[in-house]
Amino acid sequence: MKKICSIFILLLISNLAFANVSLPNFISDNMVLQRNSEVKIWGWASPFEDITIKPSWTTQEYKAKPTVDAYWEVLIKTPDAGGPFIINFKGYNELTIKNVMSGEVWFCSGQSNMEWTASQGIDNAEEEIAKANYPNIRFFTAPKLSSHYPQMNVPGNWSACTPQTMKYFSAIGYFFAERLQKELKNIPIGIINSSWGGSPAEVWIPELYLKKDPVIAEAAAKVDPVPWSPVEAGRTYNAMIYPFVGYKIAGVLWYQGEANVGSDVYDKTLGGLIKAWRTEWKDYFPFYLVQIAPYKYDGGDYHAAVIRDAQRKVTTQLPKTGMISINDISTTEDIHPRNKRPVGERLANLVLSDVYTLNKGIVNGPLYKSVSTKGNKLTIYFSNAAGLRFKGKTSAQFEVAGRDGRFYQASAKIEKESIVVTSKEVRNPVKVRYAWRNTATADVFNSAGLPMSTFTSE
Repeated sequence: MKKICSIFILLLISNLAFANVSLPNFISDNMVLQRNSEVKIWGWASPFEDITIKPSWTTQEYKAKPTVDAYWEVLIKTPDAGGPFIINFKGYNELTIKNVMSGEVWFCSGQSNMEWTASQGIDNAEEEIAKANYPNIRFFTAPKLSSHYPQMNVPGNWSACTPQTMKYFSAIGYFFAERLQKELKNIPIGIINSSWGGSPAEVWIPELYLKKDPVIAEAAAKVDPVPWSPVEAGRTYNAMIYPFVGYKIAGVLWYQGEANVGSDVYDKTLGGLIKAWRTEWKDYFPFYLVQIAPYKYDGGDYHAAVIRDAQRKVTTQLPKTGMISINDISTTEDIHPRNKRPVGERLANLVLSDVYTLNKGIVNGPLYKSVSTKGNKLTIYFSNAAGLRFKGKTSAQFEVAGRDGRFYQASAKIEKESIVVTSKEVRNPVKVRYAWRNTATADVFNSAGLPMSTFTSE
């Protein structure tokens, strides 16, 4: 009996001593690494095993040694845009990942409008699918998963952009990547999509972080259960975000908010999510969002306007954030607008201007800055306001209120890059708002043809 036990122990020790080097699924063939950076590569192997990593773009070898938890990581310098490269890993076993590119990596997340694919129906779907041949655009889609605890890996694989792979990938992510690659002269683009239709923002926030903020925690406690998505704090973060934490990215694209319609603290929730992700990544990456589209939401006439304004506020409160408005290109009858190309392209133009410092002219619609009062007139000032114009002769979507807080429709007049509003019902106006309805579509634009965002001066 003792002999059998000894043999078993020796076999167990042998197996542990010669455990294979393994990697997360997204550190694999066809991957894109952030160019001109120091990127983290990590994986698992037997504790204290000597591991050598050899990227083909350099003669330098990198060494790693797993901890007692069998985890190892190493920082590797990446070259300028290019490829394909290989990376060889050698410990007790040896593995090589191939067709690795150095380029720009963007992380997409949110709910169904970010998840939405050409196969589900977009404008000009057949034509868009047929021409989607871009071998230097690479996709990685995280499957829908949730967990009570942070996970170390996520299923999936990188794939090059072909009509077949584009058909089932985030349409907005694809159109964003297509525009980026064109403007950046065929630099490889990697797009990771980790989205879940119908999910509230709270499930994408680390639970421990959320609990530290009483305002966000209270909002999370009010989220009602639904049959199509988890609603408990941190559940999708644990399974669909945490595994990627540390993977070097250029920035994040976020399209979410429909599931939070009804919240009056969404700016705090979304701001908390952005700060938490940056903290976890230890990287102050840019974060860009899509303002939710007009739609006939249940439960009130203006709840969606509150969310749109909250999204606008976040971009004024947190550095390295931005937002595009799409209230001119979406129907109020469908919560999933099918006109996805302009969404991806507007995001790309904003990023090309902000991150890559290319001169793309005006890349955003007019955004509220401030208001001044003189007698019965309010003068509203905006950024991105060159060439202000109404869709028709005037706008019917401005409202003003006095100190009693009761809003009345106002007349609007453009004066250079500002708008002056008055109302016969309000002698001394102190507040103004615009497009303050769930279904409000834009009727004010700038010279670039981009729409004004919903706002309130309250």
